[in-house]
Amino acid sequence: MRKLLMASAAILGATSGLAFAQPSPSNPNQGQLAAPYGAGPAANNNNNAWGVANTPTGSAAAGPLSTVYAPNVNRVPTPGTIVIRLNGRVEVDFGAVWTSADTASGLTGTYKVNPLAIASYMRLYPGFDGLAANGLRYGASVELRENFGSGVSATNVSLGPSATSSNQTVFVRRAFTYLASDNVGLVRLGQTDGVLGLFDNCVFTSQCCDAGVGNFNGGANQSVSPGAGVAIPFVWLAQAGAEYANNKIVYLSPQFFGFDFGVQYAPNQGNSFQNSAGAAGCTQASTGCISLTSGNDPTRWYNQVGVGLRWQQNFGAVDVKAYGFYETAGKENLTTIPGYQSLATTPVALRSAARLQYDNLSFYKAGLAVTAFNVTAAVDYIGGAINGQLAMKPTGGADMNAFVAGLTYANGPLVLGAEFGTVQSQGDARLTGISQRHEYEIAVGGNYKLAPGVQLVGEYMYTYRHQGNYNFATGNAGTGTRDAQGQGVLFSTVLTW
Repeated sequence: MRKLLMASAAILGATSGLAFAQPSPSNPNQGQLAAPYGAGPAANNNNNAWGVANTPTGSAAAGPLSTVYAPNVNRVPTPGTIVIRLNGRVEVDFGAVWTSADTASGLTGTYKVNPLAIASYMRLYPGFDGLAANGLRYGASVELRENFGSGVSATNVSLGPSATSSNQTVFVRRAFTYLASDNVGLVRLGQTDGVLGLFDNCVFTSQCCDAGVGNFNGGANQSVSPGAGVAIPFVWLAQAGAEYANNKIVYLSPQFFGFDFGVQYAPNQGNSFQNSAGAAGCTQASTGCISLTSGNDPTRWYNQVGVGLRWQQNFGAVDVKAYGFYETAGKENLTTIPGYQSLATTPVALRSAARLQYDNLSFYKAGLAVTAFNVTAAVDYIGGAINGQLAMKPTGGADMNAFVAGLTYANGPLVLGAEFGTVQSQGDARLTGISQRHEYEIAVGGNYKLAPGVQLVGEYMYTYRHQGNYNFATGNAGTGTRDAQGQGVLFSTVLTW
């Protein structure tokens, strides 16, 4: 009997311990939810992941990069309901970067930076999607990002860890609403991707290989190294802040025989709330107003208009995508004294980029991507009257011509990629008629999906920049040539939900 009681007590004790170890039921009212992993960050949701309300499915036989977003990865609402989302991303980078800006000498001595780095950031993506009984799709989405302040005080004394983190803030990167119908198309309003960003989530510009860490658009040499001229601006624009961060209206049509088209318009380079009395310096027409058409800044463009056409088609195990795009914008007229400078009579050392004349923004862009056997080969081109990343070309300067080509392999949890980019542009406006800018960059890397929502990323990147009679370290023109170059490796953990 005694043995039976002892055995019973042992069983009860073990059962009690097992029960206590089980997680308590989640309570959605307390912000808790236990569910299988279903999606990652949703700056652009599944209802319009490719820019149309009815997301194309691509070709499973060609490979996963033909679809980018599989159908219904993000929950689609049923008629008469809405889906509320709070997606997020936390990334931690471990890097080693060596650049031509690593050391510098001045009147106070010599400075040298540590090539090793650990960096982290977060992003949040709140939003919702709805579907009315009549088939109308609608919703809104926000992207919140972490910002980074200086690590030194006003007297250039290093701050401690606590004070440094206090300089980090959260800001709004995207904030838009949309209305869509499978038969009519999609209209987006607000701080949102334009036609280029919705046409190319990452495929044409070969940005799909590193879980969004950045490669050419914010990768190793750009994110954790001194920024004096080493980083080449991402001139191809798709998924770049210069393309999506201003407020605009965008329309994208449904697909017809594999074709869809898009149109966009933006009145200025920012948010028209910046014209209100609450914004700094814009109580009346003055230098502080975001939407000036005449004033003190001839580098400012306004009335941005873009139009594009895309084609997507499956041929069995081969998926083909192509697009073409054109954009133009007017320029601010310099009406302040002392007015424009003449390139013919003003020495380089006395030229000011803010007093030169510029051409209207006018450029064209095209891309082609073919996916087969889990490999995507892609090429993207941008050229015309544009100078760098969505900046106007100085009058008399050289047109820009820039290519990026890449190969991406995706199979199961593994994605690998390699790309090469070259940019020929006017570069520094003060050197118009004297020299042009020549840049190229190489990146190789990939990511491995360790578990749902967990990706391990590694990449190597090299950049080189040259312009005659320009110093990339100091930003001075007319004082001699100093090229910029850098190389780096980056290893990252990327967790999304």
